[in-house]
Amino acid sequence: MEEARIFGDRLEHVHYIVRQGAYAVIINDGMVAVVKTPTGYFLPGGGLEGTETLESCLKREVFEETGYNIRILQFIGRAQKYFYSTAFHDYMASDGFFYIAEITGEQHSVFEKDHELLWIPRKDISKVLLHEHQAWAVEEAFRLFE
Repeated sequence: MEEARIFGDRLEHVHYIVRQGAYAVIINDGMVAVVKTPTGYFLPGGGLEGTETLESCLKREVFEETGYNIRILQFIGRAQKYFYSTAFHDYMASDGFFYIAEITGEQHSVFEKDHELLWIPRKDISKVLLHEHQAWAVEEAFRLFE
């Protein structure tokens, strides 16, 4: 399995709940798609459910959060972020697998009504995204195309 880039401080003697997920970096004219939620700004994507593959998880999550279908173009990399989650009230290890993707087709109904798709300029991404491993993935995606 891909070696992960590590973000955050992993505290000794703390049990972390590991949550594997897949996230999309979608770029259009230098703007990056992010999802605004009640808890912050994130790349579209989320946690694996059941026996899902990373790719099927990513397609499902992006559709639920944005109403768009995507085509996965390229794997960017894997990054883990250790943090205390105020939403889950526990220590979490986000084990993220990041992909460059593009939107295909028209927007459908958004299933998660408290999620809003926004387009953020590259220069503002690190200020906007809640997790730095997601900002890292955005920069890696741009680097792949430079």
